[in-house]
Amino acid sequence: QVQLVESGGGLVQAGGSLRLSCAASGRTFSRYAMGWFRQAPGKERDFVAAINLRGDNAAYADSVKGRFTISRDNFKNTVYLQMNSLKSEDTAVYYCAAEGAGWGPSVSESYEYDYWGQGTQVTVSS
Repeated sequence: QVQLVESGGGLVQAGGSLRLSCAASGRTFSRYAMGWFRQAPGKERDFVAAINLRGDNAAYADSVKGRFTISRDNFKNTVYLQMNSLKSEDTAVYYCAAEGAGWGPSVSESYEYDYWGQGTQVTVSS
């Protein structure tokens, strides 16, 4: 069992930056690939970024490439999402998730993930 708690969301102006954190409970954090997803009002939950177990491989949605960076600290049981050059279309609830099946071509699919946090709101004003 893994419990995930996101933090770091808030209100920011377009062009600004935020760093989201996701703290995981338990001793098995390093066994999970981690992902970030987001859901805007009235829309489906979309993939944002994912990182493998060791933190040396990452995947990004095209819409955030070059602006967002995912990282993890396995000693702190925490995964991060650094978001730069934010746009109004980045406004959403951001969720972190843990995936126990390993790194593969489906890391962008929400059905691959076993555990989810409660989400943190990010609002970008234009």
